[in-house]
Amino acid sequence: MKKNVLAISLIAGCLLATSCVSKKDLENCQLENKELTSKYQDTQDKLADANTKLAASRVRVASLEDQLEQSKSTLESLQNSLDKSLTASSQTTVNISKLVDQINESNQYIRHLVEVKSKSDSLNLILTNNLTRSLSKEELKEVDVQVLKGVVYISLADNMLYKSGSYEINERAAETLSKIAKIIKDYKDYDVLIEGNTDNVPVNTSSAAMKNIRNNWDLSCLRASSVVQSLINDYGVDPKRLTAGGRGEFNPVTSNNTEVGKQRNRRTQIIITPKLDQFMDLIDKAPESADSAN
Repeated sequence: MKKNVLAISLIAGCLLATSCVSKKDLENCQLENKELTSKYQDTQDKLADANTKLAASRVRVASLEDQLEQSKSTLESLQNSLDKSLTASSQTTVNISKLVDQINESNQYIRHLVEVKSKSDSLNLILTNNLTRSLSKEELKEVDVQVLKGVVYISLADNMLYKSGSYEINERAAETLSKIAKIIKDYKDYDVLIEGNTDNVPVNTSSAAMKNIRNNWDLSCLRASSVVQSLINDYGVDPKRLTAGGRGEFNPVTSNNTEVGKQRNRRTQIIITPKLDQFMDLIDKAPESADSAN
């Protein structure tokens, strides 16, 4: 009996010991499995990241290969151009002495043009100063003098030149026109254009003075013509130097939306310019080009 009890005890002890060892191993296995799973997931993430970078690198390599091909093509084209240039250069004999002479002639011509331009600018400045000094303060309120691109513009308000609602010169204009005429006569190397301008208000044809005038074109031309004839008949300006023209309402200096703007646009301009034949002479004297000389 005692032997049976002992045997059973031993068996139970063995079973109990076996049960304890298996539970510990299980826990160890579970912990190891968890660590391996975590490492596996990290490895998968790293692999995905590496694949992404690899794909980007392949795209960049493809782009660089395209650029390389383009560079090779450009280099080939440049090489061909260089070869052609060298071939053309080797086939052409350049006369250096003749080329230098042509350059010197061109430089001399350019210096001459600069001197003429400087002279013209100086004369225009003197002309403008003489004119503004001769005008009174009251006259300067209605006369605007400017030099633009080598041309002298004298702009006169219509109310100081013409009778109201007419193209006839009034008495007020006499003194001012006499001073302008003197300047014109002093500078004989200049041509003079008299240009009439109006606002955009249609001509009042019901007026007796305007009954034969069709529109602002007619009015601007007639006013310019009146100034020209006054300069000729009253002040002795050479008619060969004068031109009369009109631009109607189509050359405004400001908007016609206000009365002040309309008043500024109603003006007659006396435009003084160097004679055209002087510039034509300069063109005729220009040195021949390299193509025409050969």
